Amino acid sequence: MLAAGTATGHQAPTSPHAATSFVEPQPAKPSGTLRSGTAHRLTGAAAAAAAKPRFDLDGNGYSELLHRTPNGKWWLRVFKSGVDDVEYKFPYRENEWLKDVVPPGDLTGDGHSDLLTLSSSGTLSLYPDATTTSPGYAGWSSGGWNAYSKLVAPGDVTGDGKADLLARTPGGDLYLYPGNGASSGDPFAGRIKVGGGWQAYDQLLGANDVNGDGIADVLARTPGGDLYFYAGSGSASAPLKSRVRLGGGWNTYNQLFSIDDANGDGYADLFARATDGTVYLYYANGRGNFNTRERWGTGWNVVSSYASASANPTVGKSEILGRDSQGTLYYYYALNNGQLSSRSKASDTGGWAGADIRYASSLDANGQPELLEIAQNWLYNEGTAVSGGWGGYNLVLGPGDLNSDGEGDLLARDGLGTLWLQRGNGAGTGFASRLKVGGGWGAYDKVVGAGDLTGDGLADIVARTGDGKLYLYPGTGISTSPFKSRVYVGPGWQQFKNIAAPGDLNGDGRADLLATNSRGELFRYTSNGYGGFQSRVKLGDGWNTYRDLY
Repeated sequence: MLAAGTATGHQAPTSPHAATSFVEPQPAKPSGTLRSGTAHRLTGAAAAAAAKPRFDLDGNGYSELLHRTPNGKWWLRVFKSGVDDVEYKFPYRENEWLKDVVPPGDLTGDGHSDLLTLSSSGTLSLYPDATTTSPGYAGWSSGGWNAYSKLVAPGDVTGDGKADLLARTPGGDLYLYPGNGASSGDPFAGRIKVGGGWQAYDQLLGANDVNGDGIADVLARTPGGDLYFYAGSGSASAPLKSRVRLGGGWNTYNQLFSIDDANGDGYADLFARATDGTVYLYYANGRGNFNTRERWGTGWNVVSSYASASANPTVGKSEILGRDSQGTLYYYYALNNGQLSSRSKASDTGGWAGADIRYASSLDANGQPELLEIAQNWLYNEGTAVSGGWGGYNLVLGPGDLNSDGEGDLLARDGLGTLWLQRGNGAGTGFASRLKVGGGWGAYDKVVGAGDLTGDGLADIVARTGDGKLYLYPGTGISTSPFKSRVYVGPGWQQFKNIAAPGDLNGDGRADLLATNSRGELFRYTSNGYGGFQSRVKLGDGWNTYRDLY
């Protein structure tokens, strides 16, 4: 017998179906401008010089706002005489879905703003001297950064005038990479451990100088909505002072971000996006806290990622497919507010009737989900044959990167109930030798996953027993044991005909679930950041038109 997922050495049969095309979303332009001269910086003998903006590309003293829309394109909003949105292109990386983009400030010491990019495979690249149309070309790159779930560039926390970087592991250890000001090569000195326990926060934000002491600061939010302020200390050995709680209720927002000083008073301010896409601006009061919020702009749910966002970056999937009773495919993408877009037809009428298909999280660098099909014992990715030996599996799913190598993987269950890890090669064209996850998985009639449900940056899955009990399997990022012990979520899930894993629906960086019952009602289960779900929300009726959701 062939081991599933290995090539047979024979020519693959012709694909039963060709690749499917999806309508590329074209989001509208959101509103929001900056005003100046509305406040005055505190003065006195102890007052420090205002920190420089980290991403001021046109030299007018205000940082720009870089953001990505659901079609994968990056846009730059330039705050100057007017407000412009221009497409921001990364040379030679037009077909790559960057996992994260981080404006650190001036890393090279030449007085110009730089840019860091993180690839899905964990390569961090420095772009010196970014412009208002392009970051130029990478001057330094280094691998292995997928060891971290979150990178934060607060500015200068060590007090030496050089921009620094913070990096958090999935287990909650926080490290400082002090900037060394080098004009070429590695821009960072060796890492220094700040401390543990930072997994308590679902969002971390580098805010630059909030309290006016000339040292950069950090904000951190718990899934429960408590916001904490960590003032920079100016010391590399202990770069952050003890935390100060600023208040509760901040889980009203799905993203926090900062573009430094928004009103010209020299203090870094805070932007917060509500789930309806409204962005509120909190001006800093110069004492480590913020004034009452002001409504700043609307329509910002079209943004899937900010270059300075606080949530963990996501990649791989934020959409679903529905197959109706005729076999026609329809496509929906997330609106980052907990809702789905209007559907678009993704296949010929009845074109996929009877096909054995999956809609997996991305297996390559473009960050888009893969439409997989198993036919004639072969696995096809968007109509292209990958490998043979897949006919013996009764379950295949693609929850994302399960072994922290930055490449999307698959899980497959055989007829004996054994679950296998198929490690992707990063191109969607093959897999390493399969690894046994464990037995007993035949107890589940549904197993789904796409992304991080718990907020630690690692891909997770959920599994339903025949009597309706739902269990969470938190990811570990380790090939030989990709999941921790299961966690009981709750009963009653047998009421659902379909359970689908769409990725992140509400723009908070955590994956969510969708479920439909026999009446055709669609419900959203939003991740609560603690390994469970908030109370379900009904999204609509008529979903019994779909035989399957993926």
